Amino acid sequence: MDQEVLQQEFAQLQNIYNMVAEFLVQYSFQILGALIIFLLGLWLAGRVHRFIAALLARHNVDVTLAGFISNLARILVILMMAIIALGKLGISVAPFIAALGAMALGAGLALQGMLSNYAAGVTIILTRPFVVGNTVKMQGVCGVIKEINLSMTILTNEEGEEISIPNKHIVGEILHNSFEYMLAETRIGISYAADPQQAIDCLSAVLAQRPEVASEPAPQIGIDSFGDSAIEIGIRYWVPTRNYYGVKFAVNLELFSALKTAGISIPFPQREVRMLTD
Repeated sequence: MDQEVLQQEFAQLQNIYNMVAEFLVQYSFQILGALIIFLLGLWLAGRVHRFIAALLARHNVDVTLAGFISNLARILVILMMAIIALGKLGISVAPFIAALGAMALGAGLALQGMLSNYAAGVTIILTRPFVVGNTVKMQGVCGVIKEINLSMTILTNEEGEEISIPNKHIVGEILHNSFEYMLAETRIGISYAADPQQAIDCLSAVLAQRPEVASEPAPQIGIDSFGDSAIEIGIRYWVPTRNYYGVKFAVNLELFSALKTAGISIPFPQREVRMLTD
């Protein structure tokens, strides 16, 4: 009895071996050819990716756009070579394409929010309202663009915090792009008894001594308005966004000290009260 069972199992193994051997004899060259084609496709995709990335870098194309184009080219090459490899095996790719289309439709309906982020990311990459390194203000936050992905944009603020904003909340919204510098504005009131030109020269000297203050565009200082008890001197200058508040606070202290040293007073609001008697 045991001998008969062993003979049956051996016969089954022999049949499986014969089937595998027949399959390899009949399709070995097709499998080997398909494998070679696919491996060649991976190698070619890598070469195409590096070539396009280097070409775009030589033409000073934005790093995000260059990465998107080179990665897209690599994926297209891999898909094309995979289709050729399947054809080498005699497998029709039409059912696969139909299945991929149905899966894409279902995924699109289930992931509308995520896909809207990707669509907005493509729009940002193609229209380039900002690039990596620009200083922007959007959605109530301000910072330097660190990275632009298809799904989100990452900013770094002055405190070193990373802020991630989904791209769908950026496209179509108001965007302030000051590139690498941000405008700082200050108003200082001086006494009507003081010489405005002396005050302007004094404040200009302070800004000229600060290396953080941009020389181009040049700082602007002048009489902004005439208040009830003071001449309002307006000051506008550009500072690096990464140190915006630190530079502005330090400059304000030096402006105050310079006016005090020059003997130019900063008046406080005054009101004259008259007592009328019979």
